[in-house]
Amino acid sequence: MNALIFAAGLGTRLKPLTDTMPKAMVPLNGKPLVQILIERLKNIGVTDIVINVHHFAQQIIDFVQAQQSFGINIQFSDETDMLLETGGGLKKAARLFPNDQLILVHNVDILSNADLLSLYKNASATTLLVSERKTQRYLLFNQEDRLVGWTNIATGEVKSPYSEIRALESQRSGIGTELKKFAFSGIQVFHPALLPFMDAWEGKFSIIDFYLSICDKVPIRGCFNPQLQLLDVGKLDTIAKAEAFMKELPPVC
Repeated sequence: MNALIFAAGLGTRLKPLTDTMPKAMVPLNGKPLVQILIERLKNIGVTDIVINVHHFAQQIIDFVQAQQSFGINIQFSDETDMLLETGGGLKKAARLFPNDQLILVHNVDILSNADLLSLYKNASATTLLVSERKTQRYLLFNQEDRLVGWTNIATGEVKSPYSEIRALESQRSGIGTELKKFAFSGIQVFHPALLPFMDAWEGKFSIIDFYLSICDKVPIRGCFNPQLQLLDVGKLDTIAKAEAFMKELPPVC
């Protein structure tokens, strides 16, 4: 099994901790976020991991190497020259995997009880783990759980390759009644068959923008589980919550 860990972010919301360390090295209950995720991925059978790095990149590399890569194959996708965002980061990292298997993609700062192994095994196409979390920005899915667009409900902005969906100016115009509206979790399974579609995309770009550009050509699925519990370790005030979350929440897998 392949997995990509997005760990290149600046972690600005976690300042001042990230003034001296990358977000991936922020500890929870004595373990860095990156170790927590690597160990979880290893436990479900992941054998090949790529970690993209930028902010204090060498700290992550040195830590993983000091742990003998946790007994699996771990490589690093170096973005120290320029942050490539999620789409550009995935495009660059994908070439480092030794095979053309599906890639489980996971943000380093996301904790959840998601059944990652089931998500991976059941993904016949690129699949996005989604939730009903309250936010302003939502992915839009049709009744077959296929991605068809994106909306900002605060501004009414809509992005979609389908003209009839772009014509809906806001949630009040029908989005949310005709379509399913979910928040992205930061966890997904990427099908390498989509890589040729990335040839026209250069430098840094959003993976969601990429998906929106091709979702009328290839299926991109949403996976929703009402039992999903998710926590984004994005701010200082979430660290204590995250430590309690890890101790109290029994994982699905």
